[in-house]
Amino acid sequence: MERKYKNAAKEFIWQGDKPQSIDNRAAMREDINKMDYSSSIRQEKENLTLYQFPLFQSVPGLVHGVFTRLGGESGGALQGLNLSFSVGDQAGRVAGNRKRVRDLLNLPSLTSLRQVHGTEAVIISNGRGPDTTETPETETGDILLTDRPGIGLMIKQADCQAVMLVDPRHKALANIHCGWRGNVRGVISEGIKHLRAAYGTDPADLLAAVGPSLGPCCAEFIHYREELPEEAWQYQVRPFYFDFWQWSREQLVAAGVRNENIAVAGICTSCRTDEFYSYRKEKMTGRFGSVIGLLEI
Repeated sequence: MERKYKNAAKEFIWQGDKPQSIDNRAAMREDINKMDYSSSIRQEKENLTLYQFPLFQSVPGLVHGVFTRLGGESGGALQGLNLSFSVGDQAGRVAGNRKRVRDLLNLPSLTSLRQVHGTEAVIISNGRGPDTTETPETETGDILLTDRPGIGLMIKQADCQAVMLVDPRHKALANIHCGWRGNVRGVISEGIKHLRAAYGTDPADLLAAVGPSLGPCCAEFIHYREELPEEAWQYQVRPFYFDFWQWSREQLVAAGVRNENIAVAGICTSCRTDEFYSYRKEKMTGRFGSVIGLLEI
């Protein structure tokens, strides 16, 4: 049976399980560079390099950043701005790196979780919540939410997506850790459900950004039939390679977010280890971070 699948790069015609148009990885990377992804602004501040989304700039008091590995105190395989206490780095160096991120965004505290590729949420509703700027995380989860100012919600990454959500009407935020297991388990829709329940968010009001992460050029799944549900197979852009950016976009839209309110950075972390940590490419590596918060007035 013939069917068609069209992603942001090109259209494929499939006969059974085999696509009739197959490009090599270099060609796919060229296509990614040509895709109409939302622009993100690369900035260098206080010896750190970060990316920001213009989509969020219209929200008063909102600060955010996707911090690259450049700068920071970590050394060796973790060279740069490693933000994880759990990859063998010296605790003092991680704390120093997190302080740099916190201070650059003018936030009093950072909050992060022990990420486990699940759908559990932690809602910070009173005070500042657990400040993990200088200490390892004790709480487990993959979704952070708050409407409290002064708290930076941080997701740690090394190929997984950080999906940042902003409700401008209720001044509520979410930051979601979404690897491929998160896509399979519906972590994005779970995050939006929690925003609705906690703050009365209308998904149509949300602004959403999907940060740098594993791209379709490098997201190879040899055993995808065992690892991915059949609904994910349509995102296969060539044999064994998948477009999780598009899957996340479509999961956001399915949850009620307007397509025009979604920004996708379109930067592959595995291709860009000059700026980002990549577990798939490097194995022994650090974690960069995406942070979003509201300034205290």
